[in-house]
Amino acid sequence: MKRNVLIIGAGGVAHVAAHKCAQNNIVLGDIHIASRTLGKCQAIIDSIKKKRNQRGSGLLKAHQLDAMDVEATKALIRSTGSQIVINVGSPFLNMSVMTACIETGAAYLDTAIHENPDRVCEPPPWYGNYEWKRRDACREAGVTTILGVGFDPGVVNAYGRFAMDAYFDEVDSIDIIDINAGSHGHYFATNFDPEINFREFTSKVWSWEGGKWKASKMFEHRKDWDLPVVGKSTAYLTGHDELHSMSKNLGVPNIRFWMGFGEHYINVFTVLNNLGLLSEKPVRTAEGLEVVPLKVVKAVLPDPASLAPTYTGKTCIGDLVKGRKDGKPQEVLVYNVCDHKDCYEEVGSQAISYTAGVPVVAAAMLIAKGVWDVRQMVNVEELDPKPFIELMNQIGLVTRVRDAKGDRVLDPYKESVATVRVRKQFVDA
Repeated sequence: MKRNVLIIGAGGVAHVAAHKCAQNNIVLGDIHIASRTLGKCQAIIDSIKKKRNQRGSGLLKAHQLDAMDVEATKALIRSTGSQIVINVGSPFLNMSVMTACIETGAAYLDTAIHENPDRVCEPPPWYGNYEWKRRDACREAGVTTILGVGFDPGVVNAYGRFAMDAYFDEVDSIDIIDINAGSHGHYFATNFDPEINFREFTSKVWSWEGGKWKASKMFEHRKDWDLPVVGKSTAYLTGHDELHSMSKNLGVPNIRFWMGFGEHYINVFTVLNNLGLLSEKPVRTAEGLEVVPLKVVKAVLPDPASLAPTYTGKTCIGDLVKGRKDGKPQEVLVYNVCDHKDCYEEVGSQAISYTAGVPVVAAAMLIAKGVWDVRQMVNVEELDPKPFIELMNQIGLVTRVRDAKGDRVLDPYKESVATVRVRKQFVDA
């Protein structure tokens, strides 16, 4: 059984992950939080104590760390006795933190694909460009490495795998739909790091269609979806991390990602982009000052963590899967609905951060229990999704399913009764 967790990062997702780890530190042990700014880590610990979210008596401690420094990260892993590292810092850190884990034997988890600061919207295969090149090293070291285990990527990967296993003989398409029907009350803001948010949308977007990659322009393709709770919502076809692993691992010919955007967001984004203010390339002002436009925009926008107190409304994220069962057409929606206000009351966060932070802690608990301690590198859809879905149901993210039988809370073991042995293994661990 693995114990003691090091959380790298002090943003919105790290905030949620730390609260959830503290709620479950009877399983996870001591909780350490590290980032470049010590005060941000301590503020998270203070918020955990204020919310009384620590269940056990384990240690909560803040550390200052430049996670790009592999040797410093290795030293911190060893000095804290951390056997599980949750990397929820910038995606620029992924390969450095992963290297530190491989060299110390600590399990590694992250919630987003690695990014190179000098490259935007790289062509497929994204995981093949960086993470997957370390597969052999992880296997040889016996290090459990679970990539992209937030919500999307992460939970949606598990939803796709579960739907295929439980409801279909053959699957034609998986449409991943992400709708935020909430309101933060600001003129303009992003729900997570603005730099990472904008980098996703300033170049080509990729979808997996007909068994091959298809490139489109951002906001080129739109579709209206009628979803539970949030109702009719417009979403746009865009690229996303999970398409790259799911297209390889699931054998489904069509996998698309749709994200909801309001007209106001699109208008502001378009103006910023057309003016060159979303560029990652340095420019020099008339006074001789060199600046990166994208970093300037990030600096003047609200901190995503500051949105939580006034956020209202709900999110709905899920997989609409189509195919055949017993020779007949079948359509199933596996999804979660999350309330911004409820998230703030529980952990002081908005739902976007909550939906990313809860799954990575569930995965850490499954590693700690040995259920997902696979001692190699995997993406989420390569793992048994049932214990993951069940555990999330228990710790804050309830999964529902809508099909021809109606709409209901998903009990993964009731829907798929052939794996009771795996459930008993987790419960008894």
